[in-house]
Amino acid sequence: MCSLFGLLDYNGVFSNREKNAVLSVLSTECEARGIDATGIAYNVNGKLSVFKKALPAHKLYYAVPSSAKYVMGHTRLTTQGSERHNYNNHPFTGIIPSGRFALAHNGVLYNYTRLRKSESLSTTKIQTDSYIAVQLLEKEKAINFGSLKHMAEKVEGSFTFTVLDGQDNLYVVRGSNPFALYQFPKPGFYLYASTDEILRKAITRLGIQDWGYEHILISFGDILKIDSRGRIKRGSFDVFELYDDWDFREYAVYRRNCVITHRVTDNSYVQELKSVVPFYGYSPDDVDCLFADGFSCDEIEDMLCVPFRQKENKRVYE
Repeated sequence: MCSLFGLLDYNGVFSNREKNAVLSVLSTECEARGIDATGIAYNVNGKLSVFKKALPAHKLYYAVPSSAKYVMGHTRLTTQGSERHNYNNHPFTGIIPSGRFALAHNGVLYNYTRLRKSESLSTTKIQTDSYIAVQLLEKEKAINFGSLKHMAEKVEGSFTFTVLDGQDNLYVVRGSNPFALYQFPKPGFYLYASTDEILRKAITRLGIQDWGYEHILISFGDILKIDSRGRIKRGSFDVFELYDDWDFREYAVYRRNCVITHRVTDNSYVQELKSVVPFYGYSPDDVDCLFADGFSCDEIEDMLCVPFRQKENKRVYE
């Protein structure tokens, strides 16, 4: 369980001091989903910079330059790859012919070892499963809808990715993990985080809840691009390919080797969900495993139950 967060100030609404204050409040609210490390990425004069440390967000001092318009962030709860080695923390950087890019990931990918072999990708010192997404994009030699679709259909597990290129184009690749994006159209900026609850708390703390914002919908299977002028374009990837490859048992074996930080207290909804999943080939322990990654009951139901119903009738989506 981690959190993505970001500020996309395409109209230059905030002063430098205000911008860093917004990032501090937003990232601190994201500590609810991860306190082991915090990191941000941004562009200054065409140069991509990444700043990250093995610290909770409230202990991080933000000094983003005034010329940085888009800031992409991540708070981490470690599952694989010790946060004490900063190269294991998000965001990660990659290189393509047009320049550098940064990627942050919320979720768990469990087929990264197989992908490294099947795609002939190099072994690196980075132990975090998320880094395989960077390598797949580097292999495609581009950051665009096509390369992101290719990457999203190759990885297995749970994910939502954010990718920032050197031209201040931010991409969101929405898998089964939550994501909330709000636009404040009159001033001219976006805020995002992994959940609506986090985002609303941050907006309230910042005192901007009355500025007028719109919730931008981004669904499972969507790829969203927000360019440097705040304009949105949409693409998609094939979620059925993801489900065709989905093997929760392989994921569960992987997850048992990770750090399980908490278990959710049982309630009637949880008990009902645990009673249903055996009909789809899963066990109550599998539900606990996903709870430990921060998924809600609705998200677990979508992951373990809904895919099988959807695959029986794909025409609904055609």
